[in-house]
Amino acid sequence: MDWFHGAVLGLIQGLTEFLPVSSSAHLRVSSALLGWDDPGAAFTAVTQLGTESAVLIYFRKDIAAIIGAWFASLFDPARRSDPNARMGWFVIVGTLPIGLLGAVFQDTIETSLRDLRVIGTTLVVFGLILAVADRSRAVRNARPISDLTLPHAVTYGFAQALALIPGVSRSGGTISAGLLLGYSREAAARYSFLLAIPAVLASGTLELFKIGEGPAPAWGPTLLATVIAFVVGYAAIAWFLKYISHNSFMPFVVYRVLLGLLIIGLVTAGVLAPDAGAVE
Repeated sequence: MDWFHGAVLGLIQGLTEFLPVSSSAHLRVSSALLGWDDPGAAFTAVTQLGTESAVLIYFRKDIAAIIGAWFASLFDPARRSDPNARMGWFVIVGTLPIGLLGAVFQDTIETSLRDLRVIGTTLVVFGLILAVADRSRAVRNARPISDLTLPHAVTYGFAQALALIPGVSRSGGTISAGLLLGYSREAAARYSFLLAIPAVLASGTLELFKIGEGPAPAWGPTLLATVIAFVVGYAAIAWFLKYISHNSFMPFVVYRVLLGLLIIGLVTAGVLAPDAGAVE
């Protein structure tokens, strides 16, 4: 991978990480369409550190309040009913499914699940699930994020774990779960962003050790991609939260379905090879 490839993929990562369209799928698919080798799971995880840094800065006040209240609740029982303290526990519990499943199925995630036929299928299927979730939510009685319960946090967690499959989308899966549980679009999206923080930071940190070794891309292009992903990702968060406060997810649904069908069609026609090539 050269510097230009890194810059392009960093831009794609930043644009797609927070939208319900799957950034990992876009990195894999765009590389295939451009005739580049698959950047690999390690590159994807590390560039997500850039977009997750954007989350840390954008939600810094919320995160500081949650961490402070959570720590205080460990020593002061009266603070355990604090919504921020409860949110801290919900994020921890909701992170467990993706941590456990990611460790168990790591080899499969990094190899066979990056098959373009899998990605095309998941883009279509989970796009349709998002459509059903968006249409079925109770607009007048939509729950705020303060109504989050432990069972719902666990449900969110398993929805996030589905994003281990490229094409599902971390935000798409968790937002769909939130909408089906009756939460507002804004509440579903905000908790989705908060829930992703521990998993993304842990995954990216572990994958850092693979950069520059074996088939993984070199450090230079990867760092460039990460910085670009951070800058673009920060703008994407602000735009996305503003957009969904007044609009539905249907444009993303249509995009996902069309892209998924296109990928399946190109693979079927022999234009694209379904399996991932070695990374330079």
